Amino acid sequence: METPSELKYSKDHEWVRVEDDGKLRIGITDFAQDALGDIVYVALPTVEAVVSAGDSVSEVESTKSISDIYAPAAGKIVSVNTDLVDTPEALNTDPYGDGWIMLIEPDASFVADNLLDAQAYVALMEV
Repeated sequence: METPSELKYSKDHEWVRVEDDGKLRIGITDFAQDALGDIVYVALPTVEAVVSAGDSVSEVESTKSISDIYAPAAGKIVSVNTDLVDTPEALNTDPYGDGWIMLIEPDASFVADNLLDAQAYVALMEV
């Protein structure tokens, strides 16, 4: 299982990359995509939606199940990866690259250290 050390993670299996402009690029982890199996559909979040941390903002459908995607931070969704409409399998093949799902502009309450680092996320998966 790949768990890049430069990312932050949620207990709900989302990864977060803090971009240079402060926005948060978010996707699902390698662990999550592996557990889901072949992903066949992604319901993208709504651009401009204001979300709270923990809100369900999207769904991913695989050959095994349908799973919610949660906002790991409060803020406004400013962009979504529309390429996933035609190529949802990017979540399987490149979960930390082309498989990103959304960009959130976090509100002032965001503290990156409130999320898990790679080591803590791996420990969570080993429980």
